[in-house]
Order: sequence, then C-alpha cells, then structure tokens
Amino acid sequence: MRASRPAVHPVEAPPPPPTAPAQPQGEVEGVAHPRGVRMKDPPGAPGTPAGLGLRLAQAFFAAAALAVMASTNDFPSVSAFSYLVAAAILQCLWSLSLAFVDAYALLVKRSLRNPQAVCIFTIGDGITGTLTLGAACASAGITVLIGNDLNICAENHCASFETATAMAFISWFALAPSCIFNFWSMASR
Repeated sequence: MRASRPAVHPVEAPPPPPTAPAQPQGEVEGVAHPRGVRMKDPPGAPGTPAGLGLRLAQAFFAAAALAVMASTNDFPSVSAFSYLVAAAILQCLWSLSLAFVDAYALLVKRSLRNPQAVCIFTIGDGITGTLTLGAACASAGITVLIGNDLNICAENHCASFETATAMAFISWFALAPSCIFNFWSMASR
C-alpha cells in the first residue's frame, strides 16, 4: 500500500503517544495509530475505470482486425497478414484477460498496485504492444506494395487488408497508454 509520509508531504505529524512501561509488543492500549493517506491511481492505470475502458478498446479493435482479416480467403498466402492474425489473437486474449482483472478489481474496490502484478502487466503490455505494432507495420507495408506499387488491388481484397491494418494500429494506440501508465507505476516504486 502506498501511503504518504510526513517527510514526503509536509503535514504536521501527531505527537508520539505516551508509552506505558510494561506493554507487550511495543503497542499502547487504546491508542489508534493513524493510517496513511492513500494516493490516487492515475487514470488508465490497472484497476481504474479508464484502465478497463482502454482494455476493452484494445480487445475490440484487435478482434475487429482479426475478423476483417479472417474474412478474406487469401490472407494465409502472405506471411505479414498471418502475423497480423496471430498478433491480433494474442492482443485480444491479453486485453480481455486484463479487462476481467480490472472489472473484478473495480467490483471489489481493490487497487492493482501490487509490485508483482504491475510488473507482469508492464511486461505483457510491452510484448503484446511490440507484436501488434510490428504486425500492423508489416501489414501496412504489404498493403502499400499490393495497392500502390504493383497495382493489383482488383485481384486482392485491398479494402479488407487496409481495414484490418487500421484496426491493428488503433488497437496499438489504445495499448500505448496502458503500457505507459503501467511502466510509470512500476518505475515510481
């Protein structure tokens, strides 16, 4: 739990309670020790409504990219498009699983600022973000090659390829804030 300390935030500390000579374990009977002030989670961090919204957006756009690309019959012939399908599947599964974790944390009113959990979220977001961005860039390159350089859009599903690529980029744009907030939270420990 992150709590503010008087040394960090200039707040007057209460005077120490008088101690009785024979109290066990160093506690004073009847004196409640003040609990620290809970710091707010930044918007978009895990366990916040904005974080849940970002996870749902990531999953939606990754699923849209997957559905549009899978609707074409010739995507397996190009390795970049197959890579986009694989990255979209991974992104969708990762985002949906973390959306369930975020929803559970919101329902039970728990914070997800556990150092181990934040580290796992950060590493997972970094991996899936790198894969999604790489797949989107590779697919964009092939789409430009097919449409502009070879001029064979009439024989291919260029509109579907472009739509799937755009959805993958939007999914990555929704993932970037989550990754940044998780890294920020992990680095500020």
